[in-house]
Amino acid sequence: MKLRKATVAAAALLLPLTAAAAGCGSGDGGGQTGEDKDKITVGIKYDQPGIGLKTPDGEYTGFDVDVATYIAKQLGYQPEQIVWKEAKSADRETLLQRGDVDFIAASYSINDERRKKVDFAGPYLLAHQDVLVRADDDSITKPADLNNRKLCSVTGSTSAQNIKTRIAPQAQLQEYGGYSECLTGLENKAVDALTTDDSILAGYASQDQFKGKFKLGGFKLSNENYGIGVPKGDSELKNQINAALEKMVADGTWEAYVKKNFGPAGYKNEPPPKIGVVVS
Repeated sequence: MKLRKATVAAAALLLPLTAAAAGCGSGDGGGQTGEDKDKITVGIKYDQPGIGLKTPDGEYTGFDVDVATYIAKQLGYQPEQIVWKEAKSADRETLLQRGDVDFIAASYSINDERRKKVDFAGPYLLAHQDVLVRADDDSITKPADLNNRKLCSVTGSTSAQNIKTRIAPQAQLQEYGGYSECLTGLENKAVDALTTDDSILAGYASQDQFKGKFKLGGFKLSNENYGIGVPKGDSELKNQINAALEKMVADGTWEAYVKKNFGPAGYKNEPPPKIGVVVS
């Protein structure tokens, strides 16, 4: 990746990339050498509506996509110069370590274990583990109400187990292959609630086919500080992305992205987090 001189304002805001930053993303899929030197490769989720979604017609939508596009522009890249790459949860550190991507925006919670392998700009969103229930269900108003209820999460997720272990030991766990299956089960009353990050739940509930059918519990069962993953040791790129995030908040774009992607589900977002402040 190399920084393009897009505008005087951008140049004033963001320092030029050094050779170290210019070399990031040189691995397979990064495409930052040769004829692709004017591209930037960004890792996102492909399967999380409202966060990061690749649509059937090949478009990319969601809050993380919008944030990443804004960051790329501050770094000197137009939307058509962005190469999107799928960043599954289990692959994110590897993608950065191999240089397959320049940075990652993929509901990537900052924690100590991940910081051993990669660095993070941000955070740029404070999410919480929550539950989604049917809009007409007024029987689940507090976490303890999940006892003796069928609680859905995806196979391999720790969210439902966290609730059963710490909050509602009598919850009946139901594991489905994907969140869409959980939503169908919730709609059909096969399950009573679905749990994961509130931002992810809001994104799914905001889809046209689900609008008005579900609501968030607002339980705030954990703090999830979403950060932008960058290669370990690339402090210059990290600082430039932090500057872009601060500008995004200051000019009102951050708030507009939140309303656009999560608003239809009644998502009550936290204020934009301060750069470098991770809420435990």
